[in-house]
Amino acid sequence: SGKGGVGKSTSAVNLALALAAEGLDVGLLDADLYGPSIPKLLGIEGKPAIRDDGIFTPHAAFGLRVMSIGSMLVPGQAVVWRGPMATSGLRQLLRETDWGGLDCLIIDLPPGTGDIHIALFQQTIVDGVVIVSTPQDLALIDAQKAIDMVRRMSVPVFGLFESMSYFIAPDTGNRYDIFGHGGARREAERIGVPFLGEVPLTMDVRETS
Repeated sequence: SGKGGVGKSTSAVNLALALAAEGLDVGLLDADLYGPSIPKLLGIEGKPAIRDDGIFTPHAAFGLRVMSIGSMLVPGQAVVWRGPMATSGLRQLLRETDWGGLDCLIIDLPPGTGDIHIALFQQTIVDGVVIVSTPQDLALIDAQKAIDMVRRMSVPVFGLFESMSYFIAPDTGNRYDIFGHGGARREAERIGVPFLGEVPLTMDVRETS
């Protein structure tokens, strides 16, 4: 998305779970090394197992194979790494993990357009990216930058979808466009990428995550 707090990790988890529900063998890599949240979303605790040859065995959660630096940290511990260290950490999580015979690997990227993104796109054949944005201009400004970066790196854009698109009050059924509405659809049309849909803001997602 280029921006934090718009639902990238939640979207990545639910996309991975949806693909697994279709019968695919799915891996999920948490590439947000500075703010890993996949372990919290999937209830993962403890460090991953390491084989005698130093290769990680990914966590198993809800039918997914999952790797995140978050499960290797003490709660509250910050990752204080310069760019080269971060890209080395990403490479280790990606290349030194026994993923098995995956059909697809979903990668949850950090916000911004920095070293981790560049390293991933240069070192790996990425089939495509999904851009996540909330409806308001403030989020779309950063989504535009993320799309520009992806295109410069010659990575296909699968499309853009609107997270936290609207809220339906459970007691009244009234709809509230808390962050505005339709901004992501208009942006997708403007830049010529598919619009993948609207995901509402729901308390169930927050509670079960």
